[in-house]
Amino acid sequence: MKHLLLVEDETAIADAVAYALRAEGYEVRHCLDGRAALEAVDSGRFDLAILDVGLPDINGFALCGELRRGTPLPVIFLTAQAAESERVLGFDLGADDYIAKPFSLRELVARVRVVLRRGVPDTAMPGSKRTGAFEHDVEGRRIRYHGLVLDLTRYEYGLLAALLARPGAVLSRMQLMERVWGDALDSGDRTVDTHVKTVRGKLRAVAPEVDPLRTHRGIGYSLDLD
Repeated sequence: MKHLLLVEDETAIADAVAYALRAEGYEVRHCLDGRAALEAVDSGRFDLAILDVGLPDINGFALCGELRRGTPLPVIFLTAQAAESERVLGFDLGADDYIAKPFSLRELVARVRVVLRRGVPDTAMPGSKRTGAFEHDVEGRRIRYHGLVLDLTRYEYGLLAALLARPGAVLSRMQLMERVWGDALDSGDRTVDTHVKTVRGKLRAVAPEVDPLRTHRGIGYSLDLD
């Protein structure tokens, strides 16, 4: 049975969401605010978190960062803000999905199902593989760069793993969407660009003198190891 963490301060919405998810066989722990959510994570393990962005004590985006310290917890954001900037920020923080209120309970359940069934990207291979300055530990879902473990979100890891699987090859945005985001609902080209930007920043933080992540305008991206 999958255990879900629901953090929503509007009880009417929370009750409806929890009921729909439990009807699908999920175990749901509901918290009204960020503090209760952090306490819940400290005392138990969850397979996915559904976070309201507008919580009374902490912004949902900030809570996402706290919940993910030391764990690759999948996250779906709920928000009354449908602006593109809000959505981009959510995906930039590694959101697995983003749902604007009001929403259909059937759609929410479907999105939860999609996120939960995502596994290791198809490009990954068993074992640890060294490629240039990179070392990919597939089982641990960790990538080291110049000996340092990169602090990557779920999709940042998938993006870099996909490029590492074919060093030097140019992968289009569509190819990256298929390999990394799979059947994700409501994602687009800008999602890829946003994650490339954050991954590039994390690589430069380790080795600022080189930039192995290359942009090919109008085509896509590649990881060059020369």
